[in-house]
Amino acid sequence: MRSTLAALLLGLAASVLPAPTLAKTLVFCSEGSPETVSPPLAITGTAMDAARPMFNNLVEFSPGTTDLRPALAESWTISPDGREYTFKLRQGVHFHANADFKPTRMLNATDVVFSFLRQWKEDNPFHDVGGSHFDYFLDMGMPDLLEMIEAVDDMTVRIRLKRPEAPFLADLALPFNAILSAEYADAMLKAGTPEKLDLAPIGTGPYKFSDFRKDVAIRYRAFDDYWRGRPAIDTLVFSITATPAARLTKLKAGECHVMAFPSPSETGTIENDPRLRLLKLKGFNIGYLAINTTKPPFDDLRVRKALNLAIDKAAILQAIFPGTGTAAKNPLPPTLWAYNDAIEPYPYDPAEAQRLLTEAGVGGGLTTDLWYMPVSRPYNPNGRRMAEMIAADLEPLGIRLMLKTADWDDYREKLQNGESTLSLYGWTGDNGDPDNFMHTLLSCTAARRGGNNIARWCDPAFDDRVTRAKEVADRETRKRLYDEAQEIFHDQAPWVPIAHSVFLVATRAEVENFTMDPLGYHVFERVDLKDPVN
Repeated sequence: MRSTLAALLLGLAASVLPAPTLAKTLVFCSEGSPETVSPPLAITGTAMDAARPMFNNLVEFSPGTTDLRPALAESWTISPDGREYTFKLRQGVHFHANADFKPTRMLNATDVVFSFLRQWKEDNPFHDVGGSHFDYFLDMGMPDLLEMIEAVDDMTVRIRLKRPEAPFLADLALPFNAILSAEYADAMLKAGTPEKLDLAPIGTGPYKFSDFRKDVAIRYRAFDDYWRGRPAIDTLVFSITATPAARLTKLKAGECHVMAFPSPSETGTIENDPRLRLLKLKGFNIGYLAINTTKPPFDDLRVRKALNLAIDKAAILQAIFPGTGTAAKNPLPPTLWAYNDAIEPYPYDPAEAQRLLTEAGVGGGLTTDLWYMPVSRPYNPNGRRMAEMIAADLEPLGIRLMLKTADWDDYREKLQNGESTLSLYGWTGDNGDPDNFMHTLLSCTAARRGGNNIARWCDPAFDDRVTRAKEVADRETRKRLYDEAQEIFHDQAPWVPIAHSVFLVATRAEVENFTMDPLGYHVFERVDLKDPVN
């Protein structure tokens, strides 16, 4: 009798107590395997996406905008001459822990100083760990810009520049300037495993690193002590799925909740499925054919202009960007305030292209390589198809293209090391400033081995304009300089600009609070899941 009564009471208690909350797992079908999960080493959008859940910066962009707001720095001041920035750090910010490291303190100025010095100073013990190459730091010209960084006290950092730099504050929001744990670095150095700083990252972000299997998946766990509050999702998974068709199949089956870069040809299918949502945002990007200007005969301006005249952009837009792209004529997207709309695009004129090739002495035929990206990107949803169309346009002119590709890591490395002749590439702006296109992609600084200027084009007049435009704050002056730089770019033709695209993301209907990022990233800090739609 007593056992029966106890069982009855236990059952009654179970019926009135709230059910335990089920753990939530959100799966993001990403488009490629990142070259790293460490932000200072990231150079592709794929890797920057992968690093973002784990890290914060001093400043950041408000969700869905390019407006700056405080992050790990709760406030800052700028000296009247524009050269000195003083940051007051946020109190009570915890770092992650892992099996090898348990932090003994919270964020302080030592971490900020370390994060910059590691990339800047060659004598820093972590500068060369794991063969590190801080390509983004270099392409942004940071070594030539920084004069000093110091900890004023535990919670105050001062950065002094050699000259004023208009986009500097926005640049601090970029992934390569994420704040790492100096204490973790010291612990791994003492343990003889300094490479773990990059292979098993420790940050302050909403999710902590769990594991990374190349070409398969990245897993993250919610960080209970996140300074903005624990995220709603318990486990975040990046399921690496290279093709748009495979990503969409997984999305429909409920195997992933958010899908990167759906194919423009599938937008109707997604919009007509009540279980799915299609999100669109005007793109802040450029897709282009880079011409290696150091390799004959492409060091001849006439040959580069011929390529611009011979490629049928209208046909490419219709085939690859149906309803989701606009023809490009400049290295800047038209959504940016510095865009020079007065420039006339090269017309589609195969006859004039043939005349220029003959004049340049290559009318008898030419065989060269054309590299196409193996992953879909918003600025190029189908690299193979675009390469085939370009090859078909150039073949009647006697230019035979050998189509080549490689996995995403090798592809990027080959292009940045100058191994390609013609190559399809692109860019999505990182900070809302024209400098992030003009200097990062086309400056002489970036025309180096490992740099983002894969055309290897170094024009002193262009470089003078984009460098001076960095150093003045007046927008009217900057606009004039960027207008002139775009004219030089157009006249010298180091690229064939192809398209600007709409940024697309597909989600399951049960995904809540996902905000489109104008800079093309996929941000999961505020995302939640409700009960799925049947």
